[in-house]
Amino acid sequence: MKLAVFALLLASATPALADEVLWDRYGVPHIHADSEAGAFKGFGWAQAASHGNILLRMYGESRARAAEYWGADYAALDRYLIAHDAPERSKAWYKAQTPQMRANLDGFAAGINAYLAAHPDHVPAELKRVLPITGVDVMAHAHRLMQFLYVAPMGRMLTPPADFKPTGIGDANNGDGGDGDAGGSNGWAVAPQRTSDGAAMLLANPHLPWAPSLLTYYEAQITAPGYSVYGATQVGLPVLRFAFNNNLGFTNTVNNMLGATRFALEEAPGGYRLDGKVMAYRRVTRSLLIRQSDGSLKRESFIQRHSVHGPVFDVDGKPIAVRIAGLDRPGVLQAYLDMGKAQDFAGFEAALKRVQIPSFNIVYADRAGHVFHISNGILPRHKTGGTHAFWAGIVPGNRSDLISTEIEPYESLPKALDPPGGFVQNANDTPWVNSLPRVIDPRDYPAYVAPLAPTSLRAQMSARLLAGSDKLSFAEFQRRKLTTTSLMAERMKPALLAAVASNPDPDIAAARDLLTGWDNRFEPDSRAAILFEEWATRFAGPDLNDQANYERRWTLDDPVNTPSGIRDNAVATAMLKAAAQAVMARHGRLDPRYGDVSRFSAGESITFPGHGGAGGLGLFRTISWWPWKDGSRTPQAGETWVNLIQFTTPMKAIATMSYGNSSQPGSPHRSDQLEALSEKRFRQLWLTRADVELNLEKREAY
Repeated sequence: MKLAVFALLLASATPALADEVLWDRYGVPHIHADSEAGAFKGFGWAQAASHGNILLRMYGESRARAAEYWGADYAALDRYLIAHDAPERSKAWYKAQTPQMRANLDGFAAGINAYLAAHPDHVPAELKRVLPITGVDVMAHAHRLMQFLYVAPMGRMLTPPADFKPTGIGDANNGDGGDGDAGGSNGWAVAPQRTSDGAAMLLANPHLPWAPSLLTYYEAQITAPGYSVYGATQVGLPVLRFAFNNNLGFTNTVNNMLGATRFALEEAPGGYRLDGKVMAYRRVTRSLLIRQSDGSLKRESFIQRHSVHGPVFDVDGKPIAVRIAGLDRPGVLQAYLDMGKAQDFAGFEAALKRVQIPSFNIVYADRAGHVFHISNGILPRHKTGGTHAFWAGIVPGNRSDLISTEIEPYESLPKALDPPGGFVQNANDTPWVNSLPRVIDPRDYPAYVAPLAPTSLRAQMSARLLAGSDKLSFAEFQRRKLTTTSLMAERMKPALLAAVASNPDPDIAAARDLLTGWDNRFEPDSRAAILFEEWATRFAGPDLNDQANYERRWTLDDPVNTPSGIRDNAVATAMLKAAAQAVMARHGRLDPRYGDVSRFSAGESITFPGHGGAGGLGLFRTISWWPWKDGSRTPQAGETWVNLIQFTTPMKAIATMSYGNSSQPGSPHRSDQLEALSEKRFRQLWLTRADVELNLEKREAY
């Protein structure tokens, strides 16, 4: 089967209209078009149908006009984007696209506009202020998402520099290796030598927040001449970022690459000091409109200062300049499009080699049997060296030799192709343990590329699930993905039970007996999982990445078996007593069923028993829960788009979209996959037109 295999299979049944969306019974759009721009239009139509509310909200934000549309709560974000010249750059980036890509972006925008014109009651009036959408808006949103959320988010860039002292290049490494943010993502690729069918397998498994936002995932299939791809992307993007075609597939996980640098400026009369000279700020008057409570618009003007580093912000009363690498590289959407069009590793790598994607680990597998991982990004090349921790902090702004003007080329980024272990994996960890045996040595790269940080327990579990020489069936691949065993429990429970073996305290004795009979899994019927989680957050801290209480700390020489042991048995014992009391106080019993108090919900009243949990517990089935409320909790982030494929003939492809494929109020597809999630069931993906027709909800011409 060659380039157009999906399209040929789809054409084998009822002929398609020239431009048509087939909606399957899970609300997944299967888009067919007779041109590339027509396919983009269909994708815009579909996104407006499934996510119109959040789509228009995020486009208004990415225009840097959200305060004009919806009030002062959005003014800070508008100012941040305006300070970085994002609106002007978005126009320039749009003009820099090829004629075909400009037509694609215009088509995507036209699809959004056409759907909302045909369905005038689909979104509330306040969101219609953003209409019409243009191709520039599509580019502006991609720019905002990539550069100003992933690379240089306002919250991180404008955090007060606590006790910062500009003393020079630092030596300490940064990393805690933990899971303290939104749960991260997982990615696996397994080579044919490790599979029973002799065909490569791929897992795509992002973990971003469940609440509807610009991080919400959307599943789709797109078929046009020369382009036939299935996968998911974040709402608002016109290309699939997690995708496969008949010959290859790829996924992303967030990495720790530092594409932005913060500089502490040394103020001087008339400006700031650089290399002993006083430099004048470049000052530009900017303005924004802010909608008032009575609906009127008030213009606010401000003076934006720029140093040679970049725009300057007052942070805790101190001038901080932000410099973002790659603002001259407008090709991120083209790169993802070309990756999805590629039919072999050479074509796929050619898109990556342009170094247009600002961040992300990328994990890849193909029909030819290649597996690949790269810690990818647009990384400043620092001629002064320095560690990851130094560049992640506040850098002295009075030295021009610290201002990077080049980026690291593709060849300098950590990567592995077809390692001897027969797999690559990433779970937001540094690249040093992307396979076992290890194939990447940190000493071969500048220290600022990635920290020599502890491999998180989730990443350790990821590597351990694939390590070895056994051959995996697709069913076993699926089973390992779904495991809820806690690596921390497997590693630490024996030592904890030994520490409390003869303790007569009734609370400790009851906890000991409960843990003794537990199989270390976080399943709906698990009775000891909540107790162990309570103990773990005391032993390893709220983010589960503090190693102070371990007897043996993490080491790269033994990266998937450390940290281990208990440093102080008395301390661990006291923590178990406190954990037992906390569980009793919250739930009225020591052994609540995990699925009774941890419930899968997509923001509606319907809930199902939950399983999985925090990656810091060494759980590969990752769910980050909201804080307890009335003795129960629901997901904040975690398992979202979960897709497993194998390059057999025919291809094996299954998936779930945990919170459903639509966020529109009243949609039946907001929570229609929660039960399958709870029961660990995947959907068979319908790749052929015949299968889609058998599972058709409706068809639309656009």
